[in-house]
Parts: sequence; structure tokens; C-alpha cells
Amino acid sequence: MEGTVRTDIADRADITALVTDFYTRVYADDLIGPIFTEVARLDLAAHLPIMCDFWESVLLNPGTYRRNALAPHVALSRRAALERRHFDRWLRLWHETLDDRHEGPRADQAKRQAIRIAASLRRRLAGGTGTEFVTIATSPAA
Repeated sequence: MEGTVRTDIADRADITALVTDFYTRVYADDLIGPIFTEVARLDLAAHLPIMCDFWESVLLNPGTYRRNALAPHVALSRRAALERRHFDRWLRLWHETLDDRHEGPRADQAKRQAIRIAASLRRRLAGGTGTEFVTIATSPAA
């Protein structure tokens, strides 16, 4: 988004645009794209609103997302080994997407939370505790 002024994440529309852009990049990625398209066979049209709910809960309105975020990843890891390099690529794409679109406290929070989420998922999938996963911070209700 060269030449555009980057603002902070302000509302659901910003989150929807961010998440849509991110998944476009994920699906095109040679390392993690096939996990989403061939292994998980993810229905993107159904998945995007769920992910928008998740990030809206994290960044704007706690309580929008009311699902178990770990369960689908556990099921997926039974079909394909999710390795550190996959999480690292996911994080890189998330940070690049954020940097291309936004800057400010909420964008920074989205980066910090993604790092915590990736670390917690890796730990849980390896059989460790999910202490950080269950305490992912959310923004106070606006």
C-alpha cells in the first residue's frame, strides 16, 4: 500500500480488510498456503468472519469470538506436522500485512498478540501448558 497514509486499526472494517489481505497472502505462500488449501481444505468464505471475530475480540470488543481456538489446530496437527517454520512464516506474513496497512498502538498490539498466539499454539501442540494461550489479552470494551 505504497503512497498511502497508514492509520491505526479503528474498527471492524479495518480488521476485515486486514484479515482478508493477510489470508490472500497466506493462500499464495508456498510454505503455509498448502496447509490451508490442501490439508485443512479451509473454506475461506466461512473462515474469514471467524478470524475477524477473533481479532475484533483481541483488539476492539472482547467477547465477539466465542470458540475454542486450540481445537482446530490440534486436529490439523494430526494431519500435518505444524513446525516452527510454519508459525514463523505465519508471523512474518501477519507482520508484513500489518506494516503495509496500519501503524499505531492497536497495530502494535496485533503484532504482540500474534507472537504470543504462535508461541502458545506451538507449546500446546507439543504437549505443553497453554498458560499464555488462555490469557491472551484483549482490549477493554470501548
